Amino acid sequence: MKGTHLGEFQEIILLTILVLDDDAYGVTIKREINQRVKRSISRGALHTALTRLEEKGFITSEQAEGSPERGGRPKRYYTVSNRGIEAIQEAKALRDQLWSQIPKLRLQHPYAG
Repeated sequence: MKGTHLGEFQEIILLTILVLDDDAYGVTIKREINQRVKRSISRGALHTALTRLEEKGFITSEQAEGSPERGGRPKRYYTVSNRGIEAIQEAKALRDQLWSQIPKLRLQHPYAG
C-alpha cells in the first residue's frame, strides 16, 4: 500500500466524491471540480489521482453495467472509504490548527502615518 500523505488535489477529489455521493464517476467528478473549484483538469490527471487514492485505500470503486447511451461502455463509480474519511478529517484538522496559530493581521492603510 502506498503512503498516506494526502495532497491538495487528492483532497479535492475525495471531497468531490463525497459531495456527489452515489453519482461519483469520472465525468461527474471532473465536471464538479471544474465548476466548484474553477480548476480545469484533464481526464488523465483525474484517473491517475483516482488510481493513487485507491492504492492508498482512501477510495473504492465499482464498475456498473454498460449502457446504450454510452455505447456499451460501463461507468466506474467511486466511494470514499473510512480510511479516506479519516485522511480528510486529519487534513482539515491540520489546516484548522495552522490557521488558528496565525497571529492577528493588522490591516493598515498604506498612507496612514
